[in-house]
Amino acid sequence: MSSVFASDIFVILLIGLVGFVIPGVLTVWNIYNCIAEKPKWEKFISSLTIFIGGIFYLVLFFINYDEAGEWYEQVNSMQYHNSISSEYGLVYVIVMLGFAGYFLLLFLKADELPPLLSAISISLMILMNVFQIAYAIQISKNVDGLDCLLYVYHANILILSARAVHRHMKETVEIFKGRISDDENHKKISFIFKKINSLSKYSIFLFVVLFFVIAVLEVIFVLLGQGLDAPLKAFTDTADWTFSKQIPPPPLEYDGHYLCTVAAGGHRKVVKPIRLGTRRNETIIVNRQLCIANAFEELIQEKTPRFHKKVRGFYDTYGYPLSRKITSPIRADFIYIIMKPLEWLFLIFLYAFDLRPEQRISRQYTYVEPGGH
Repeated sequence: MSSVFASDIFVILLIGLVGFVIPGVLTVWNIYNCIAEKPKWEKFISSLTIFIGGIFYLVLFFINYDEAGEWYEQVNSMQYHNSISSEYGLVYVIVMLGFAGYFLLLFLKADELPPLLSAISISLMILMNVFQIAYAIQISKNVDGLDCLLYVYHANILILSARAVHRHMKETVEIFKGRISDDENHKKISFIFKKINSLSKYSIFLFVVLFFVIAVLEVIFVLLGQGLDAPLKAFTDTADWTFSKQIPPPPLEYDGHYLCTVAAGGHRKVVKPIRLGTRRNETIIVNRQLCIANAFEELIQEKTPRFHKKVRGFYDTYGYPLSRKITSPIRADFIYIIMKPLEWLFLIFLYAFDLRPEQRISRQYTYVEPGGH
């Protein structure tokens, strides 16, 4: 008993460390580096934030949101349609280029970058931030509870980007300052330098706000059809999300049978759906575990009707309430795994007492086209 308790405590501490402590420490450190005159371990902490934070972000997102297809595809009510249309996946290239631009500014000083490359890096980084803020708004419709931790990563990307531009501008000002002389030919450059120099004295907060304002304006322009068509449709040619404009087909039915819920609601790589089927005139998702369980029930109904009546009564009492508790892909995966031993017992029973077990299994929940007979 004590060992079980200790393992539970360890899991809780691990979740707390991964989910709260590490993101919290990195966020505070990044804020400190933004306002400090002499940042500490900036390159290492910034890189760690982007890569480790990105992994945490993806894990948390895929645990909570099982994206199962485009807006025109049928998914079950525990799944979501894609948050970004796969037909416009080029937006992901912009994001990757934006991160590349950020790392150029992070690891190279202004005097080590050609002016054109420097300008391109900043431009790509701004576009990347426009996208990531738009995406943060896109998922907000379905974010609640601990899912809000996703926004910690979005905020860190914005902070790091603002810091990179601010530092790069200060370095550029110093370069111009060193080149300016009293020569009449440099009066115009001197005037520009003074303007840039006065701007560089503003706090980092100005640049965070600047990024935010630019992002909001760009999102508004795109949504009003003033921007490029592809980024617009990447967000609007979706269903279930904030900017979604498409109406999806009705979700696949699985309510009332907890193994139907598992087959439909679990992660595909875990529960292994094999085809569509029909149950009570409704289309459902079918996996082998569901077919084996139903074939077992069918066989005992034929062989021992009284025993089947007791089994059916037990299931009606506990199975339906259990199906109401399976409200996430993780829970469906868990039920699938703990049902594995019973699945094997059902399969052994079928092979022991049925002349054609695989035929019986394969005919369970035969798919019937909607409206067919």
